[in-house]
Amino acid sequence: MFFTLNHQKLEAYKHSRNFILECYKLTKELPSDERFGMISLIRRAALYTHGNIAEGASRKTEVERKRYYEISRGSIIEIDAALNIASDLEYLQNINIELPGKNMVSCFRMPTVMIESHPHP
Repeated sequence: MFFTLNHQKLEAYKHSRNFILECYKLTKELPSDERFGMISLIRRAALYTHGNIAEGASRKTEVERKRYYEISRGSIIEIDAALNIASDLEYLQNINIELPGKNMVSCFRMPTVMIESHPHP
């Protein structure tokens, strides 16, 4: 917000920022008694996805960068696991999760490509 840094140019960073907003909208539809459980986990993991992409881009070595991108992917997996449980509990019946789902897959793939290539912004 206050800096102009290389990570802001990354598609993965831009995409994960939008994904955070979608996660916040989606979690507003979950039962309020999940506020300290599932809602908190999904929102926190979405923020970590975004933050780890930014932090990874600032690292000097390829090994360090890739580690942060791997952590970012792990946060996406956490969100997916939470949504699996939300579905089992029938919390998602009246929520359109198609767009967040597509964006979740993209948010997982982008760091994967960055890990497999030589990502240095």
